[in-house]
Amino acid sequence: MQQRLQQQERALAERDCQIGEQRQLLQRKDRELVLRQARLEKIEFELARLKRWKFGARSEAMNEQQRRLFEETLAEDEASLQAQLDRLHADAAAAAGQSPKAPARRPRREALPAHLRRVEHRYEPENTQYPTPGCGQAMTRIGEDVSERLDIVPAEFFVHRHVYGKWACRCCQNLKQEPAVPEIIDGGIASSGLLAYTLISRFADHLPYYRQEGINARSGVHTPRSTLASWAGQAGAALQPLYDAHKRFVLGCKVLHADETPVALLDPGAGKTRRAYVWAYARSRHDAQPGVIYDFCAGRGAQYPTAFLGEDEALDLRPWSGTLLTDRYGVYDTVLDARVHPDRIAAGCAAHARRKFDELAKAGTSAVALEAIRRFARIYQVEAGLVELDDQQRQLQRQLQTRPLWEKLGEWLQLERRLVADGGATAGAIDYTLNHWAALTRYLDDGALALDNNHLEQQIKPWAMGRKAWMFVGSELAGQRAAVVMSLVQSAKLNGLEPLGFLRDVLQRLPTQLHRDIEQLLPHRWQPQ
Repeated sequence: MQQRLQQQERALAERDCQIGEQRQLLQRKDRELVLRQARLEKIEFELARLKRWKFGARSEAMNEQQRRLFEETLAEDEASLQAQLDRLHADAAAAAGQSPKAPARRPRREALPAHLRRVEHRYEPENTQYPTPGCGQAMTRIGEDVSERLDIVPAEFFVHRHVYGKWACRCCQNLKQEPAVPEIIDGGIASSGLLAYTLISRFADHLPYYRQEGINARSGVHTPRSTLASWAGQAGAALQPLYDAHKRFVLGCKVLHADETPVALLDPGAGKTRRAYVWAYARSRHDAQPGVIYDFCAGRGAQYPTAFLGEDEALDLRPWSGTLLTDRYGVYDTVLDARVHPDRIAAGCAAHARRKFDELAKAGTSAVALEAIRRFARIYQVEAGLVELDDQQRQLQRQLQTRPLWEKLGEWLQLERRLVADGGATAGAIDYTLNHWAALTRYLDDGALALDNNHLEQQIKPWAMGRKAWMFVGSELAGQRAAVVMSLVQSAKLNGLEPLGFLRDVLQRLPTQLHRDIEQLLPHRWQPQ
Protein backbone atom coordinates (compact mmCIF):
# COMPACT_ATOMS: atom_id res chain seq x y z
CA MET A 1 0.00 0.00 0.00
CA GLN A 2 2.79 2.41 0.89
CA GLN A 3 4.62 1.58 -2.32
CA ARG A 4 1.48 2.37 -4.31
CA LEU A 5 1.16 5.74 -2.58
CA GLN A 6 4.78 6.55 -3.40
CA GLN A 7 4.18 5.72 -7.07
CA GLN A 8 1.14 8.03 -7.14
CA GLU A 9 3.16 10.82 -5.48
CA ARG A 10 5.92 10.44 -8.08
CA ALA A 11 3.33 10.46 -10.87
CA LEU A 12 1.75 13.62 -9.45
CA ALA A 13 5.17 15.25 -9.13
CA GLU A 14 6.03 14.38 -12.73
CA ARG A 15 2.65 15.72 -13.85
CA ASP A 16 3.22 18.94 -11.91
CA CYS A 17 6.64 19.23 -13.49
CA GLN A 18 5.17 18.69 -16.96
CA ILE A 19 2.42 21.23 -16.26
CA GLY A 20 5.07 23.71 -15.11
CA GLU A 21 7.13 23.14 -18.26
CA GLN A 22 4.05 23.51 -20.44
CA ARG A 23 3.11 26.70 -18.59
CA GLN A 24 6.63 28.07 -19.16
CA LEU A 25 6.43 27.05 -22.82
CA LEU A 26 3.08 28.80 -23.20
CA GLN A 27 4.41 31.89 -21.45
CA ARG A 28 7.47 31.89 -23.75
CA LYS A 29 5.27 31.48 -26.82
CA ASP A 30 3.03 34.28 -25.58
CA ARG A 31 6.05 36.53 -25.18
CA GLU A 32 7.31 35.54 -28.63
CA LEU A 33 3.86 36.21 -30.09
CA VAL A 34 3.73 39.63 -28.45
CA LEU A 35 7.24 40.47 -29.68
CA ARG A 36 6.45 39.19 -33.18
CA GLN A 37 3.26 41.22 -33.27
CA ALA A 38 5.16 44.31 -32.14
CA ARG A 39 7.77 43.76 -34.84
CA LEU A 40 5.03 43.27 -37.42
CA GLU A 41 3.34 46.50 -36.40
CA LYS A 42 6.66 48.37 -36.45
CA ILE A 43 7.65 47.10 -39.89
CA GLU A 44 4.18 47.72 -41.33
CA PHE A 45 4.36 51.26 -39.94
CA GLU A 46 7.80 51.81 -41.50
CA LEU A 47 6.56 50.50 -44.85
CA ALA A 48 3.52 52.75 -44.79
CA ARG A 49 5.69 55.74 -43.93
CA LEU A 50 8.11 54.93 -46.76
CA LYS A 51 5.24 54.75 -49.23
CA ARG A 52 3.93 58.10 -48.01
CA TRP A 53 7.38 59.58 -48.54
CA LYS A 54 7.63 57.91 -51.94
CA PHE A 55 4.40 59.33 -53.28
CA GLY A 56 4.21 62.53 -51.28
CA ALA A 57 7.80 63.78 -51.35
CA ARG A 58 8.28 67.39 -52.49
CA SER A 59 10.67 66.65 -55.34
CA GLU A 60 11.08 70.34 -56.07
CA ALA A 61 12.81 70.67 -52.66
CA MET A 62 15.66 68.44 -53.87
CA ASN A 63 18.20 68.77 -56.61
CA GLU A 64 18.65 65.95 -59.12
CA GLN A 65 21.47 64.23 -57.19
CA GLN A 66 19.57 64.37 -53.88
CA ARG A 67 16.40 63.06 -55.50
CA ARG A 68 18.26 60.16 -57.13
CA LEU A 69 19.97 59.24 -53.83
CA PHE A 70 16.63 59.50 -52.00
CA GLU A 71 14.89 57.20 -54.50
CA GLU A 72 17.71 54.62 -54.39
CA THR A 73 17.76 54.59 -50.58
CA LEU A 74 13.96 54.36 -50.51
CA ALA A 75 14.02 51.31 -52.79
CA GLU A 76 16.65 49.61 -50.62
CA ASP A 77 14.72 50.29 -47.40
CA GLU A 78 11.40 49.19 -48.86
CA ALA A 79 12.85 45.90 -50.15
CA SER A 80 14.54 45.22 -46.80
CA LEU A 81 11.37 45.88 -44.77
CA GLN A 82 9.22 43.83 -47.13
CA ALA A 83 11.61 40.88 -46.82
CA GLN A 84 11.50 41.12 -43.02
CA LEU A 85 7.70 41.34 -43.09
CA ASP A 86 7.37 38.27 -45.32
CA ARG A 87 9.71 36.30 -43.06
CA LEU A 88 7.72 37.24 -39.92
CA HIS A 89 4.44 36.22 -41.56
CA ALA A 90 5.98 32.88 -42.56
CA ASP A 91 7.27 32.29 -39.02
CA ALA A 92 3.86 33.11 -37.55
CA ALA A 93 2.13 30.70 -39.93
CA ALA A 94 4.61 27.94 -39.10
CA ALA A 95 4.15 28.51 -35.36
CA ALA A 96 0.38 28.22 -35.77
CA GLY A 97 0.71 25.04 -37.81
CA GLN A 98 -0.68 26.72 -40.93
CA SER A 99 0.63 26.47 -44.46
CA PRO A 100 2.59 29.60 -45.48
CA LYS A 101 0.65 32.20 -47.37
CA ALA A 102 1.37 32.32 -51.09
CA PRO A 103 3.57 35.33 -51.95
CA ALA A 104 1.85 38.27 -53.57
CA ARG A 105 1.96 38.23 -57.35
CA ARG A 106 4.87 40.33 -58.48
CA PRO A 107 4.74 42.61 -61.52
CA ARG A 108 5.89 40.99 -64.72
CA ARG A 109 9.59 41.56 -65.22
CA GLU A 110 11.24 42.43 -68.51
CA ALA A 111 12.73 39.33 -70.13
CA LEU A 112 16.46 38.89 -69.70
CA PRO A 113 18.39 39.79 -72.89
CA ALA A 114 18.53 36.92 -75.37
CA HIS A 115 22.20 37.51 -76.24
CA LEU A 116 23.42 36.66 -72.73
CA ARG A 117 25.18 33.33 -72.28
CA ARG A 118 22.95 30.71 -70.61
CA VAL A 119 24.29 28.14 -68.14
CA GLU A 120 21.64 25.44 -67.93
CA HIS A 121 20.94 23.45 -64.76
CA ARG A 122 18.55 20.50 -65.07
CA TYR A 123 16.61 18.95 -62.22
CA GLU A 124 14.68 15.68 -62.64
CA PRO A 125 13.17 13.35 -60.02
CA GLU A 126 15.56 10.63 -58.91
CA ASN A 127 13.07 7.88 -59.61
CA THR A 128 10.34 8.06 -62.27
CA GLN A 129 9.50 4.33 -62.28
CA TYR A 130 6.41 3.03 -60.49
CA PRO A 131 5.68 6.05 -58.26
CA THR A 132 2.81 4.21 -56.51
CA PRO A 133 3.08 0.60 -55.25
CA GLY A 134 1.06 -1.70 -57.45
CA CYS A 135 0.80 0.85 -60.32
CA GLY A 136 3.32 -0.78 -62.65
CA GLN A 137 3.37 2.18 -65.09
CA ALA A 138 6.40 4.37 -65.79
CA MET A 139 5.90 8.16 -65.49
CA THR A 140 5.83 10.32 -68.65
CA ARG A 141 7.50 13.74 -68.88
CA ILE A 142 4.72 16.24 -69.68
CA GLY A 143 6.61 19.50 -69.65
CA GLU A 144 8.87 21.70 -67.57
CA ASP A 145 9.01 24.93 -65.60
CA VAL A 146 11.87 27.30 -66.38
CA SER A 147 13.15 30.11 -64.18
CA GLU A 148 16.06 32.40 -65.04
CA ARG A 149 18.32 34.24 -62.64
CA LEU A 150 20.89 36.81 -63.64
CA ASP A 151 24.49 36.24 -62.54
CA ILE A 152 27.81 37.97 -63.21
CA VAL A 153 31.47 37.10 -63.52
CA PRO A 154 33.67 40.08 -62.53
CA ALA A 155 36.07 41.49 -65.11
CA GLU A 156 38.64 38.85 -65.98
CA PHE A 157 42.14 39.70 -67.12
CA PHE A 158 43.71 37.30 -69.57
CA VAL A 159 46.73 37.28 -71.87
CA HIS A 160 46.83 37.08 -75.65
CA ARG A 161 49.93 35.03 -76.42
CA HIS A 162 51.05 35.65 -80.01
CA VAL A 163 53.44 33.00 -81.30
CA TYR A 164 55.10 33.72 -84.65
CA GLY A 165 56.70 30.63 -86.13
CA LYS A 166 60.05 30.96 -87.91
CA TRP A 167 60.68 28.92 -91.04
CA ALA A 168 64.03 28.70 -92.77
CA CYS A 169 65.47 26.95 -95.81
CA ARG A 170 68.87 25.51 -94.98
CA CYS A 171 69.72 25.37 -98.68
CA CYS A 172 69.03 28.94 -99.80
CA GLN A 173 69.18 30.54 -96.34
CA ASN A 174 65.68 31.96 -96.75
CA LEU A 175 63.65 32.90 -93.64
CA LYS A 176 59.85 33.25 -93.45
CA GLN A 177 57.74 34.61 -90.62
CA GLU A 178 54.33 36.30 -90.40
CA PRO A 179 54.46 40.04 -89.64
CA ALA A 180 53.47 41.15 -86.14
CA VAL A 181 49.83 42.02 -85.56
CA PRO A 182 49.65 45.85 -85.49
CA GLU A 183 48.43 47.41 -82.24
CA ILE A 184 47.64 50.95 -81.10
CA ILE A 185 50.63 50.83 -78.74
CA ASP A 186 53.57 49.09 -80.41
CA GLY A 187 55.62 47.06 -77.99
CA GLY A 188 53.20 47.65 -75.11
CA ILE A 189 51.35 45.11 -73.01
CA ALA A 190 47.87 46.62 -73.43
CA SER A 191 45.64 45.08 -76.10
CA SER A 192 42.83 46.99 -77.80
CA GLY A 193 40.37 45.43 -75.38
CA LEU A 194 42.22 46.70 -72.30
CA LEU A 195 42.63 50.15 -73.86
CA ALA A 196 38.90 50.29 -74.60
CA TYR A 197 38.09 49.13 -71.06
CA THR A 198 40.32 51.85 -69.60
CA LEU A 199 38.74 54.56 -71.76
CA ILE A 200 35.18 53.42 -71.01
CA SER A 201 35.92 53.25 -67.28
CA ARG A 202 37.31 56.77 -67.41
CA PHE A 203 34.97 58.56 -69.81
CA ALA A 204 31.71 56.56 -69.63
CA ASP A 205 31.75 55.23 -66.06
CA HIS A 206 33.68 58.30 -64.79
CA LEU A 207 36.21 56.33 -62.72
CA PRO A 208 39.43 58.25 -61.98
CA TYR A 209 42.65 56.38 -62.72
CA TYR A 210 43.46 55.80 -59.05
CA ARG A 211 40.18 53.89 -58.65
CA GLN A 212 40.89 51.84 -61.76
CA GLU A 213 44.32 51.04 -60.35
CA GLY A 214 42.71 49.66 -57.18
CA ILE A 215 40.07 47.67 -59.10
CA ASN A 216 42.72 46.06 -61.30
CA ALA A 217 44.89 45.28 -58.28
CA ARG A 218 42.13 43.09 -56.86
CA SER A 219 42.73 40.76 -59.82
CA GLY A 220 46.47 40.74 -59.12
CA VAL A 221 47.28 43.05 -62.07
CA HIS A 222 49.54 46.03 -61.37
CA THR A 223 48.57 49.01 -63.54
CA PRO A 224 49.88 52.26 -62.03
CA ARG A 225 47.71 55.27 -62.70
CA SER A 226 50.53 56.81 -64.68
CA THR A 227 50.46 53.78 -67.00
CA LEU A 228 46.68 53.98 -67.36
CA ALA A 229 46.96 57.68 -68.19
CA SER A 230 49.66 56.96 -70.76
CA TRP A 231 47.51 54.30 -72.42
CA ALA A 232 44.54 56.67 -72.56
CA GLY A 233 46.70 59.41 -74.07
CA GLN A 234 47.98 57.17 -76.86
CA ALA A 235 44.55 55.71 -77.56
CA GLY A 236 43.03 59.20 -77.65
CA ALA A 237 45.63 60.29 -80.19
CA ALA A 238 44.84 57.25 -82.33
CA LEU A 239 41.11 58.14 -82.27
CA GLN A 240 41.70 61.71 -83.48
CA PRO A 241 41.24 60.91 -87.22
CA LEU A 242 37.95 59.19 -86.41
CA TYR A 243 36.87 62.23 -84.37
CA ASP A 244 37.65 64.47 -87.37
CA ALA A 245 35.53 62.24 -89.63
CA HIS A 246 32.78 62.33 -87.01
CA LYS A 247 32.87 66.12 -87.02
CA ARG A 248 32.33 66.12 -90.78
CA PHE A 249 29.35 63.81 -90.29
CA VAL A 250 27.70 65.81 -87.49
CA LEU A 251 28.15 69.13 -89.31
CA GLY A 252 26.78 67.61 -92.50
CA CYS A 253 23.20 68.08 -91.31
CA LYS A 254 20.87 71.04 -91.82
CA VAL A 255 19.45 71.09 -88.28
CA LEU A 256 21.88 71.32 -85.39
CA HIS A 257 21.50 71.58 -81.60
CA ALA A 258 24.11 73.60 -79.68
CA ASP A 259 24.78 74.12 -75.97
CA GLU A 260 27.68 74.49 -73.53
CA THR A 261 28.54 73.48 -69.96
CA PRO A 262 31.32 74.57 -67.57
CA VAL A 263 34.20 72.28 -66.56
CA ALA A 264 36.92 73.05 -64.01
CA LEU A 265 40.39 73.25 -65.63
CA LEU A 266 43.53 73.00 -63.52
CA ASP A 267 45.74 76.08 -63.63
CA PRO A 268 49.09 74.85 -62.23
CA GLY A 269 50.70 78.27 -62.29
CA ALA A 270 48.00 79.75 -60.07
CA GLY A 271 47.68 76.66 -57.90
CA LYS A 272 43.92 76.44 -58.45
CA THR A 273 41.32 75.72 -61.10
CA ARG A 274 39.67 78.04 -63.58
CA ARG A 275 36.50 77.66 -65.58
CA ALA A 276 36.64 76.11 -69.03
CA TYR A 277 33.73 75.01 -71.22
CA VAL A 278 32.63 72.03 -73.26
CA TRP A 279 30.60 73.04 -76.29
CA ALA A 280 28.27 70.35 -77.59
CA TYR A 281 26.68 69.99 -81.02
CA ALA A 282 24.18 67.31 -81.99
CA ARG A 283 22.19 66.38 -85.03
CA SER A 284 18.44 66.92 -84.66
CA ARG A 285 16.45 64.75 -82.31
CA HIS A 286 14.38 63.71 -85.34
CA ASP A 287 17.43 62.80 -87.45
CA ALA A 288 17.47 59.17 -88.61
CA GLN A 289 21.25 59.05 -88.04
CA PRO A 290 21.97 60.60 -84.62
CA GLY A 291 25.32 61.91 -83.51
CA VAL A 292 26.85 64.31 -80.99
CA ILE A 293 30.27 65.94 -80.87
CA TYR A 294 32.03 67.90 -78.13
CA ASP A 295 34.58 70.69 -78.35
CA PHE A 296 36.67 71.51 -75.26
CA CYS A 297 37.43 75.25 -75.10
CA ALA A 298 39.09 77.60 -72.67
CA GLY A 299 36.12 79.98 -72.56
CA ARG A 300 32.53 80.76 -73.38
CA GLY A 301 32.99 83.50 -75.94
CA ALA A 302 31.52 83.64 -79.42
CA GLN A 303 34.90 82.87 -81.01
CA TYR A 304 34.64 79.21 -80.02
CA PRO A 305 31.37 78.21 -81.76
CA THR A 306 32.27 80.57 -84.60
CA ALA A 307 35.52 78.67 -85.16
CA PHE A 308 33.96 75.22 -84.78
CA LEU A 309 31.17 75.96 -87.27
CA GLY A 310 33.44 77.86 -89.61
CA GLU A 311 35.59 76.73 -92.51
CA ASP A 312 38.26 74.10 -91.80
CA GLU A 313 40.58 73.51 -94.74
CA ALA A 314 42.43 70.69 -92.95
CA LEU A 315 39.21 68.69 -92.67
CA ASP A 316 37.84 69.91 -96.01
CA LEU A 317 34.89 71.54 -94.22
CA ARG A 318 32.99 74.51 -95.55
CA PRO A 319 31.24 76.88 -93.11
CA TRP A 320 28.20 75.17 -91.66
CA SER A 321 24.78 76.36 -92.82
CA GLY A 322 21.31 75.45 -91.61
CA THR A 323 19.05 75.95 -88.57
CA LEU A 324 20.76 76.20 -85.18
CA LEU A 325 18.64 75.37 -82.11
CA THR A 326 20.00 77.05 -78.95
CA ASP A 327 18.97 78.48 -75.58
CA ARG A 328 19.38 82.04 -76.93
CA TYR A 329 22.62 82.69 -75.06
CA GLY A 330 23.97 86.01 -76.34
CA VAL A 331 27.05 84.68 -78.16
CA TYR A 332 24.84 82.82 -80.62
CA ASP A 333 23.76 86.16 -82.02
CA THR A 334 27.27 86.47 -83.44
CA VAL A 335 27.24 82.91 -84.76
CA LEU A 336 23.87 83.54 -86.43
CA ASP A 337 24.49 87.10 -87.63
CA ALA A 338 22.53 87.31 -90.90
CA ARG A 339 24.96 89.90 -92.31
CA VAL A 340 27.85 87.42 -92.05
CA HIS A 341 25.95 84.14 -92.34
CA PRO A 342 22.78 84.67 -94.37
CA ASP A 343 22.39 80.89 -94.75
CA ARG A 344 22.01 80.30 -90.99
CA ILE A 345 18.63 80.37 -89.20
CA ALA A 346 18.04 80.79 -85.46
CA ALA A 347 15.67 78.50 -83.56
CA GLY A 348 14.77 78.80 -79.87
CA CYS A 349 14.21 76.28 -77.10
CA ALA A 350 10.63 76.13 -75.80
CA ALA A 351 11.81 74.43 -72.60
CA HIS A 352 13.77 77.56 -71.62
CA ALA A 353 10.71 79.76 -72.17
CA ARG A 354 8.55 77.40 -70.13
CA ARG A 355 11.23 77.25 -67.40
CA LYS A 356 10.84 80.98 -66.76
CA PHE A 357 7.18 80.46 -65.84
CA ASP A 358 7.94 77.25 -63.94
CA GLU A 359 10.27 79.13 -61.59
CA LEU A 360 7.49 81.64 -60.90
CA ALA A 361 4.94 78.88 -60.31
CA LYS A 362 7.19 77.19 -57.74
CA ALA A 363 7.50 80.48 -55.89
CA GLY A 364 3.69 80.67 -55.82
CA THR A 365 3.60 84.36 -56.66
CA SER A 366 2.08 84.38 -60.14
CA ALA A 367 -1.27 83.08 -61.41
CA VAL A 368 -0.07 83.93 -64.92
CA ALA A 369 2.71 81.37 -64.57
CA LEU A 370 0.29 78.52 -63.81
CA GLU A 371 -1.81 79.30 -66.88
CA ALA A 372 1.30 79.60 -69.07
CA ILE A 373 2.53 76.19 -67.89
CA ARG A 374 -0.86 74.68 -68.69
CA ARG A 375 -0.73 76.10 -72.23
CA PHE A 376 2.84 74.87 -72.76
CA ALA A 377 1.78 71.43 -71.50
CA ARG A 378 -0.84 71.24 -74.26
CA ILE A 379 1.80 72.12 -76.88
CA TYR A 380 4.13 69.42 -75.55
CA GLN A 381 1.29 66.91 -75.49
CA VAL A 382 0.62 67.43 -79.19
CA GLU A 383 4.34 67.23 -80.03
CA ALA A 384 4.69 63.91 -78.17
CA GLY A 385 2.18 62.37 -80.56
CA LEU A 386 4.20 63.41 -83.64
CA VAL A 387 7.54 61.79 -82.76
CA GLU A 388 7.06 58.70 -84.94
CA LEU A 389 6.05 60.68 -88.06
CA ASP A 390 8.42 61.62 -90.86
CA ASP A 391 9.48 65.25 -91.25
CA GLN A 392 6.87 66.12 -93.88
CA GLN A 393 3.97 64.61 -91.94
CA ARG A 394 5.21 66.18 -88.70
CA GLN A 395 5.31 69.63 -90.29
CA LEU A 396 1.77 69.21 -91.66
CA GLN A 397 0.37 68.15 -88.27
CA ARG A 398 2.16 71.03 -86.54
CA GLN A 399 0.43 73.45 -88.85
CA LEU A 400 -2.95 71.86 -88.17
CA GLN A 401 -2.69 71.15 -84.44
CA THR A 402 0.09 73.20 -82.86
CA ARG A 403 0.09 76.55 -84.65
CA PRO A 404 -3.37 77.51 -83.30
CA LEU A 405 -2.11 76.78 -79.76
CA TRP A 406 0.89 79.07 -80.25
CA GLU A 407 -1.29 81.82 -81.72
CA LYS A 408 -3.62 81.69 -78.71
CA LEU A 409 -0.62 81.65 -76.35
CA GLY A 410 0.84 84.74 -78.05
CA GLU A 411 -2.46 86.66 -77.89
CA TRP A 412 -2.91 85.77 -74.22
CA LEU A 413 0.68 86.75 -73.30
CA GLN A 414 0.34 90.14 -75.01
CA LEU A 415 -2.89 90.77 -73.11
CA GLU A 416 -1.35 89.76 -69.77
CA ARG A 417 1.74 91.85 -70.43
CA ARG A 418 -0.39 95.01 -70.40
CA LEU A 419 -1.67 94.08 -66.94
CA VAL A 420 1.65 93.40 -65.15
CA ALA A 421 4.15 95.98 -63.97
CA ASP A 422 7.45 96.51 -65.75
CA GLY A 423 10.55 95.13 -64.08
CA GLY A 424 8.81 92.24 -62.32
CA ALA A 425 9.59 88.55 -62.68
CA THR A 426 6.29 87.87 -64.44
CA ALA A 427 6.98 90.64 -66.94
CA GLY A 428 10.47 89.19 -67.52
CA ALA A 429 9.10 85.72 -68.27
CA ILE A 430 6.51 87.10 -70.69
CA ASP A 431 9.06 89.37 -72.40
CA TYR A 432 11.49 86.46 -72.89
CA THR A 433 8.83 84.46 -74.75
CA LEU A 434 7.53 87.37 -76.82
CA ASN A 435 11.01 88.73 -77.69
CA HIS A 436 12.09 85.31 -78.99
CA TRP A 437 8.76 84.44 -80.57
CA ALA A 438 10.10 83.96 -84.11
CA ALA A 439 12.87 81.60 -82.91
CA LEU A 440 10.54 79.67 -80.58
CA THR A 441 7.98 79.02 -83.31
CA ARG A 442 10.53 78.28 -86.04
CA TYR A 443 9.96 74.54 -85.63
CA LEU A 444 6.38 74.88 -86.89
CA ASP A 445 7.71 75.37 -90.44
CA ASP A 446 10.39 72.65 -90.31
CA GLY A 447 9.45 69.06 -89.48
CA ALA A 448 13.12 68.16 -88.91
CA LEU A 449 13.44 70.74 -86.12
CA ALA A 450 12.75 69.83 -82.49
CA LEU A 451 10.53 71.78 -80.10
CA ASP A 452 13.30 72.27 -77.55
CA ASN A 453 16.96 71.63 -76.82
CA ASN A 454 16.37 68.86 -74.27
CA HIS A 455 17.87 66.29 -76.63
CA LEU A 456 21.29 67.93 -76.40
CA GLU A 457 20.99 68.70 -72.70
CA GLN A 458 20.70 64.95 -72.14
CA GLN A 459 23.94 64.44 -74.08
CA ILE A 460 25.70 66.96 -71.83
CA LYS A 461 24.77 65.07 -68.65
CA PRO A 462 27.79 62.72 -68.89
CA TRP A 463 30.05 65.77 -68.50
CA ALA A 464 28.12 66.86 -65.42
CA MET A 465 28.55 63.38 -63.94
CA GLY A 466 32.20 63.27 -64.95
CA ARG A 467 33.17 66.56 -63.36
CA LYS A 468 31.81 65.34 -60.02
CA ALA A 469 34.13 62.32 -60.22
CA TRP A 470 37.19 63.95 -61.82
CA MET A 471 36.81 67.24 -59.90
CA PHE A 472 38.76 68.99 -62.66
CA VAL A 473 40.45 68.48 -66.04
CA GLY A 474 44.24 68.47 -65.77
CA SER A 475 45.03 70.38 -68.97
CA GLU A 476 43.50 71.68 -72.17
CA LEU A 477 45.02 68.73 -74.02
CA ALA A 478 43.36 66.35 -71.54
CA GLY A 479 40.06 68.15 -72.09
CA GLN A 480 40.39 67.82 -75.85
CA ARG A 481 41.20 64.12 -75.47
CA ALA A 482 38.11 63.65 -73.28
CA ALA A 483 36.03 65.41 -75.95
CA VAL A 484 37.35 62.99 -78.60
CA VAL A 485 36.56 59.84 -76.64
CA MET A 486 33.22 61.01 -75.24
CA SER A 487 32.02 62.18 -78.66
CA LEU A 488 32.47 58.66 -80.05
CA VAL A 489 31.20 56.87 -76.94
CA GLN A 490 28.07 58.99 -76.57
CA SER A 491 27.30 58.75 -80.29
CA ALA A 492 27.65 54.97 -80.04
CA LYS A 493 25.02 55.00 -77.29
CA LEU A 494 22.73 57.17 -79.43
CA ASN A 495 22.97 54.56 -82.19
CA GLY A 496 22.11 51.71 -79.81
CA LEU A 497 25.64 50.30 -79.64
CA GLU A 498 27.34 48.77 -76.62
CA PRO A 499 30.20 51.29 -76.06
CA LEU A 500 32.86 48.83 -74.88
CA GLY A 501 32.34 46.42 -77.77
CA PHE A 502 32.30 49.30 -80.25
CA LEU A 503 35.47 50.92 -78.93
CA ARG A 504 37.32 47.59 -78.61
CA ASP A 505 36.64 46.77 -82.25
CA VAL A 506 37.51 50.28 -83.45
CA LEU A 507 40.87 50.32 -81.62
CA GLN A 508 41.67 46.89 -83.00
CA ARG A 509 40.93 47.90 -86.60
CA LEU A 510 42.35 51.43 -86.61
CA PRO A 511 46.03 50.45 -87.17
CA THR A 512 45.15 48.72 -90.44
CA GLN A 513 42.16 50.81 -91.57
CA LEU A 514 42.82 52.82 -94.71
CA HIS A 515 42.31 56.55 -94.23
CA ARG A 516 39.83 56.70 -97.09
CA ASP A 517 37.70 54.07 -95.32
CA ILE A 518 37.85 55.65 -91.86
CA GLU A 519 34.17 56.61 -92.02
CA GLN A 520 33.24 52.93 -91.91
CA LEU A 521 34.18 53.00 -88.22
CA LEU A 522 31.86 55.90 -87.31
CA PRO A 523 29.12 54.91 -84.84
CA HIS A 524 26.25 55.30 -87.30
CA ARG A 525 27.99 53.12 -89.92
CA TRP A 526 29.99 50.69 -87.78
CA GLN A 527 29.42 46.97 -88.22
CA PRO A 528 31.27 44.40 -86.09
CA GLN A 529 33.77 42.20 -87.88
